[in-house]
Amino acid sequence: MNCTLLENANLAQYCSMKTGGNAKYVALPKNEEELIYAISFFHRCNEKYVVVGNCSNLLFTDDGFDGGVIILTAMRGISFKDGIITANCGESLSALAKCALDNGVTGMEFCYGIPGTVGGAIYMNAGAYGGEICQCFIKGRFLDESLNIVTLSNEELDFSYRNSLLQRKNLLFLSGEFKGESGDKAAIRARMDELMSARKSKQPLEYPSCGSTFKRPPNNFAGALIEQCGLKGYTIGGAQVSEKHAGFVINIGNATSADVLNLMDYVTATVLEKTGVKLEPEIRVIR
Repeated sequence: MNCTLLENANLAQYCSMKTGGNAKYVALPKNEEELIYAISFFHRCNEKYVVVGNCSNLLFTDDGFDGGVIILTAMRGISFKDGIITANCGESLSALAKCALDNGVTGMEFCYGIPGTVGGAIYMNAGAYGGEICQCFIKGRFLDESLNIVTLSNEELDFSYRNSLLQRKNLLFLSGEFKGESGDKAAIRARMDELMSARKSKQPLEYPSCGSTFKRPPNNFAGALIEQCGLKGYTIGGAQVSEKHAGFVINIGNATSADVLNLMDYVTATVLEKTGVKLEPEIRVIR
């Protein structure tokens, strides 16, 4: 089995925030067989492990990870047949949106420009601009804790805002089926271009970040609350509340994960004190 296995690998190169220490091992499987091999290897070695996608919504601490980090971005593959898109866990969300466009399917335009993978999107029920992955997901194949492959439906995943069953059960998404409605390609492309233009104009894409730092509070917006508290541009070390969009914590140069976490804590405490709203992180921290 030829699964790429790296030792003492720096995690900052894989994380979109460009921070984090080293992992004892990093495994880069290209298919399901290599994934199962990697997990079995860590079991045999009594090493703890974590499975991740594009690392666009998570943060590794500066201490790194004393075990195995399995990164699934090489497990790509996408196809269309009879109105259904089938996508593997490591495929990008933008590729899902483009496949839908190519086949005249509407309903997945919101995926365009989200930097994560399909697997990561299922894990956290990713969404943007009024859309969520649960709206187009039909069913998927998953690896359970006994390394058996099981099929689960949309309903069985118990999706909610930025949440799914995968966050509570030891299940790994392998591949899934997605369906939208028949649509006009020109209209679909126009909507995708509109959303991408909005991202570029409103979000600090020129800096490393983990996307939206905090979940949207009920009946409010995290960025608006943070800006209301006068925190735009507030900086700790190399981490800053973006001056372009207060909902993003960015790496303005040589930030550490500690800088990011300390800034998140400061923002959370300040917003709670001044508005009474407790922000919840959308970023997943791997320790």
